[in-house]
Amino acid sequence: MKILILIPARNESQTIGKVLKELNQSMLFDVLVVDDGSIDNTVVHARAEGAVVLRLCVQLGAWGAIRAGFRYALDKEYEYVITMDADGQHVADSIPHLLEEIQSSDADVVVGSATQRGNSYKKLAWFILRKLARLQIQDVTSGFRVYNRLAVQSLLLKETALLRYQDIGVLMALTNNGFHISEISVHMTGRISGQSKIFYSWLAILRYFIFTFILCLTHVGRNSK
Repeated sequence: MKILILIPARNESQTIGKVLKELNQSMLFDVLVVDDGSIDNTVVHARAEGAVVLRLCVQLGAWGAIRAGFRYALDKEYEYVITMDADGQHVADSIPHLLEEIQSSDADVVVGSATQRGNSYKKLAWFILRKLARLQIQDVTSGFRVYNRLAVQSLLLKETALLRYQDIGVLMALTNNGFHISEISVHMTGRISGQSKIFYSWLAILRYFIFTFILCLTHVGRNSK
């Protein structure tokens, strides 16, 4: 069984080494770090810990970096791809539970959920967006996921090319194409260093929610036809 751990990273030199070290201590899987135009020592630290590093010539953003990693996974004939963040929030010890769920169920994708994250305002916003998108998944922003090969192939279609993040849009694309998504509870820690690449300012938060709200409305309109 070939399994790839895929970590998109941009300017994560303060965290990527620790993340990879923990993976090396507990896992025997291949690790791919997709470097999305870092200007620090992210690549140096990733290679020092034995990861394969795919350096993008053009900055593609988080989702573009993941799609590049998906292409690599298909080319190398991996059966499952596990996506993790480079900031240290995702705990390596939860990986066996994700794999057990996808192998023992009919799920094509399993999301590692930590619903305790976020304040009450953010939880309310996610509740509204989930209802609009008609998704049963509670933690729609978690990037800690495992995909089977068919799900990976579907996410390289043109309809997902313009997405920005591995969140609601990806889940909607999967459900639209008939894939089954499961969810299990996992433990997540606080960010080791730095700040969120998405929610780094109030303007960024507003822009993100407007974009996601429109995306959900588009999904509702398509399904109501």
